[in-house]
Amino acid sequence: MLVLLILVVAVALILGVTDIRRNLITKPVFTVFKKILPPLSDTEREAMEAGDVWWDGELFKGKPDWQKLHSFPKPELSAEEQAFMDNQVETLLQMLDDYQIVQEQRDLPKEVWDFVKREGFFAMIIPKAYGGREFSAIANSTIVSRIATRSLTAAVTVMVPNSLGPGELLMHYGTQAQKDFWLPSLANGTDVPCFALTGPEAGSDAGGIPDTGVVCQGEHDGKQVLGIRLNWDKRYITLAPVATVLGLAFKLYDPEKLLGDKQELGITCALIPTSHKGVQIGDRHFPMNMAFMNGTTYGKDVFIPLDWIIGGPDYAGRGWRMLVECLSAGRGISLPALATATGHLAARMTGAYGYVRQQFGMSIGKFEGVQESLARIGGLNYSLEAMRVMTAGAIDMNLSPSVVTAIAKYHMTEMSRTLMNDAFDIHAGRAIQVGPKNYLAHGYMGIPISITVEGANILTRNLMIFGQGATRCHPYVLAELEAAANPDAEQGLKQFDSLLLKHVGFAIGNTFGALWQGLTAGVFNSAPVSGETAKYYKQLTRMSRALALSADVSMLMLGGELKRREMLSARLGDVLSQLYIASAVLKFYEDSGRQQCDLPFVHYSLQRALFEIGRAFDGFFANFPNRVVARVLKTLVFPFGIGYKLPNDEVAIQICEALSKPGVVRDRLTHLCYIGADENDATGLMESAFVAMHNAQPLMKKIYQAQREGKLARKLPLLQTIELAQEAEVITAAEAEQLIKMNTLRFSAISVDSFAAGTLEAMAVKPTDAA
Repeated sequence: MLVLLILVVAVALILGVTDIRRNLITKPVFTVFKKILPPLSDTEREAMEAGDVWWDGELFKGKPDWQKLHSFPKPELSAEEQAFMDNQVETLLQMLDDYQIVQEQRDLPKEVWDFVKREGFFAMIIPKAYGGREFSAIANSTIVSRIATRSLTAAVTVMVPNSLGPGELLMHYGTQAQKDFWLPSLANGTDVPCFALTGPEAGSDAGGIPDTGVVCQGEHDGKQVLGIRLNWDKRYITLAPVATVLGLAFKLYDPEKLLGDKQELGITCALIPTSHKGVQIGDRHFPMNMAFMNGTTYGKDVFIPLDWIIGGPDYAGRGWRMLVECLSAGRGISLPALATATGHLAARMTGAYGYVRQQFGMSIGKFEGVQESLARIGGLNYSLEAMRVMTAGAIDMNLSPSVVTAIAKYHMTEMSRTLMNDAFDIHAGRAIQVGPKNYLAHGYMGIPISITVEGANILTRNLMIFGQGATRCHPYVLAELEAAANPDAEQGLKQFDSLLLKHVGFAIGNTFGALWQGLTAGVFNSAPVSGETAKYYKQLTRMSRALALSADVSMLMLGGELKRREMLSARLGDVLSQLYIASAVLKFYEDSGRQQCDLPFVHYSLQRALFEIGRAFDGFFANFPNRVVARVLKTLVFPFGIGYKLPNDEVAIQICEALSKPGVVRDRLTHLCYIGADENDATGLMESAFVAMHNAQPLMKKIYQAQREGKLARKLPLLQTIELAQEAEVITAAEAEQLIKMNTLRFSAISVDSFAAGTLEAMAVKPTDAA
């Protein structure tokens, strides 16, 4: 007893007396910590510090506050935004013929360009004070999604001026003079912007930008002024061929120290009229056969004045920080909007096609093989819409959640790729024949573009989501990194000492918490709701605790090596991502009024998310280099094995039934999908055939009953059967006419386009044209 008391007193002294603790514990730990610390480049550090920690921080700490999730405001369109949707957006959609745009003109018609400029489609993010629309992020997202279901080319054209580029950078960092000069002309469409960051050898690695600017004296407007001599070679720049103002990112150097003591100032952003001497634009790329403007820009020894730097000379060298802080628009609004458009279009049209297309005497949507794919389309579409709304909602809360938007960009574009592949499998030959009737082909071609831009998906998954997430979202790691980087070693030690005990307590709590969660399967966790979704909150809390523990152990054991073990760290990133996806689904379900008819979609989305979490953890444990630690971790988290499974067949069948019949549920879950007003439009034709076949079912039942009774022969062509049914007075003349029209629509809807001899050859690009 005495020995125990002595030990307790000793521990209390060591931990409680600052000088003793700091010398005996903190200092040695601090020394080891700095050795295993993952080294950060300047661009990485700026990326870490930029943006906000939001719901991702809750998920990372191991005890998510679900009430906090549900307290976030429900993103909704204002009356003004809804009016724009109902009028300008619908007018634009009716002006678009996507086959003509992509395959024949390879550009938007002039009247479309004029309309989008005149009606403020390029000015959705610009304040009203400068003539812009000043719409919310959710409105921006909804507008782009709706347009994308009609024409990807038009959607990208509208999307880019409202994403990362001159407009957004000016609003955040521009001088008052720059805002007054540029924003009104950008708002009314007089000026068309582009932003040039990417080059042949510098994409996601901004630090590798070879484009340079050198501070020097030069001539501008007939006067000698201090400015920058630029050289650049940029590729893949959307709207560059038609832009009138060029946002340019480059590395700025000041060899004569005309601006200060530094010779290498860093990445800088400037705004340059494309009419300026030496600026070259006009050449086009042809990204995946899409018709939106995308091309090159060059400049050699182009001199600009210093005040063309966005934000003025004070912002020289601050360009990378500016860019990473503004990436939320592209990653959190634009690309998720395109992915969600794919989901809405594929879910609505594939459900209809599965009903209209018949084989072996029944709709192919009745075959379970087709239902498996159609259910995946429906389930993923529900997740996509939930993520779109929740992520845009965060931006409307004046947040810039860099980790969350990276999750949205990566997983939503990958989900769209998966469900589009399923849509192609179900449509089969109907999907691969490009023509005016094909509503899937151009979206399919565009998916690899979304996968590639705004940080290619391999980079986003393997470096950004967990690489930034582990540091930004962890309660203590970023502060510990800052302490380790403090040039004042003594001050850094004090900072670290104040964090160490908290971090140790956090780790111990997660260790025992994960064991308790594993032993009890999370059944004693609290949930903010009752009913069928309560169990999911409990399991997500359990997995959040497991993530917190696994991340801490990984950073402790691997240190800087974890940064290079991309396959390992990416699996933890997958866990964080699936926790976010599941959170978005739960919030969307609640915000939608807990619709009973949504439950199959909710179950599918959440069960799939939990399955993916289990799979990610399984891969993590199987590949963790220290096998003893790996076994201990797996035993703590899953003492009885990983029990998460993919949704069962009954849930899949319920989703298919919802997508295969007209009604409020289908309309609500695919509300973004454009449906042509008449049968001359591809989506209008499929929808008309779908509705006509449903409306004809009572008549077809009369015919089937007559066949069973022997009044009508079986296995005759449908038109002949209709004629015989009328003659036998099984149906009336009016009913026969209804069935004949239905059959005409059905056949037209499942048919594909064909072209007269020589038509396609006449549309071919000649070698001289492409040169």
